[in-house]
Amino acid sequence: MTRIEMIRRSRKAGLPPGSLVHLGEARAARPTITILDYDESQVREEVVATVEECFPFKESPTVTWINIDGVHQAEIIEAIGGHFGIHPLVLEDIMNTAQRPKMEDFDDYLFVVLRMLTSGREGVRIEEEQVSMLVGANFVISFQEKQGDVFNPLRERIRKAKGRIRKSGSDYLAYALMDAIVDNFFILFEGIGEELEALEEEVVSEPMPVTLQAIHSLKRDMVHIRRSIWPLREMVAGLARAEAALVSEEVTPYFRDVHDHVIQVIDTTETCRDMISGLLDIYLSSLSNRMNEVMKVLTVIATIFIPLTFIAGVYGMNFQHMPELGWSWAYPWGFWGLMGGVAAAMVVYIKHNHWL
Repeated sequence: MTRIEMIRRSRKAGLPPGSLVHLGEARAARPTITILDYDESQVREEVVATVEECFPFKESPTVTWINIDGVHQAEIIEAIGGHFGIHPLVLEDIMNTAQRPKMEDFDDYLFVVLRMLTSGREGVRIEEEQVSMLVGANFVISFQEKQGDVFNPLRERIRKAKGRIRKSGSDYLAYALMDAIVDNFFILFEGIGEELEALEEEVVSEPMPVTLQAIHSLKRDMVHIRRSIWPLREMVAGLARAEAALVSEEVTPYFRDVHDHVIQVIDTTETCRDMISGLLDIYLSSLSNRMNEVMKVLTVIATIFIPLTFIAGVYGMNFQHMPELGWSWAYPWGFWGLMGGVAAAMVVYIKHNHWL
């Protein structure tokens, strides 16, 4: 849990259970309520102005999907809970947007919490939000923090009667919503995979500080993905085992398919985490190798000039009786010849030992 989440949770300190206090960021100016009501023969879609317009669909013989974008207004959440008979603790969890993915069976309805991850806007790599769902006998009520989601292909399937969505009940609609969220992880991993390939070439050829920043950004992304997908494993497994009475036997195999997808995402997540850790090790090794190469060159230069410095120091002394000083060719041939010969001998010795 981040420090910001801990600060937000402190707002509820001392309040009784079931208190409707929004914990999170208000990402929508005002809640938007959309209704998608359908059966095999017809579909009705509308945006309603008040939450009371949703109430008649509770007893409707058709399947109704009520989607609410924005969970920061307690009046709307309380009205939904009062009419549909939702437990106060469930309403509290809907408004607390730092929930862990889970599923609770209340006999008359299922309460499902998921984390929906999408590609972020400019400057934000991955956006994360909580999606809460109430699954009844003939309705699904979904709560999102803001407008924009991964459900547009599902909406098109409902409008155009593609597949078996219009022939099935609310449990199949709940499956389709969960499947859309889980499948979107694979889209995220496509982008992550491309970035990993680019970073692999970069850390080997020319690692830079910006490379390290990219690696750490990927590590943070994997933390978000791992925290969002791991709890789904047991939750979907419970639905796949038909532990909930609201999930029919016909829909159970579809939840098993979602469970398989969750396992694949988990495996991919762990693989990417290992690759990112490997990239960090390669980056550090590359920097160490580059530093060693620089130090080797500097050491070779210093090794060559040490004896030259010694010779220059000897003949820089101001003694009166130095025989070489009286020789007319002492400077051009004696001094520089000796210096050149020593330097050449050092270079040959270093190359012979493969130090350079």
